[in-house]
Amino acid sequence: QVQLVESGGGLVQPGGSLRLSCTGSGISFRDNAINWYRQPPGKQREFVALINLYGTTNYATSVQGRFTISRDNAKNTVSLQMNSLKPEDTAVYYCHVPESGRDYWGQGTQVTVFS
Repeated sequence: QVQLVESGGGLVQPGGSLRLSCTGSGISFRDNAINWYRQPPGKQREFVALINLYGTTNYATSVQGRFTISRDNAKNTVSLQMNSLKPEDTAVYYCHVPESGRDYWGQGTQVTVFS
């Protein structure tokens, strides 16, 4: 049974930082691309960042230069370092792994950036 568990969300002031983690069980992160998505209040879920098998990364324009995605295959974990946070980064952040035609999602972790 595949399970993705996100952690690290919380409350932070603008300009602050948070580090999110996604740990997988029942699935090998080493063999998959891993994505982070987010869903702001009242809006649709949107892509944030991805890291592929080879460590190549891609980011949404809105987070480019502020967020960094990384992976630790030994721990089966992917992290999202978020710096210079803005109120518009407020959202529930989800880890996503597409594998063999199926989509696996975590339960999400809330990030709130408030003034």
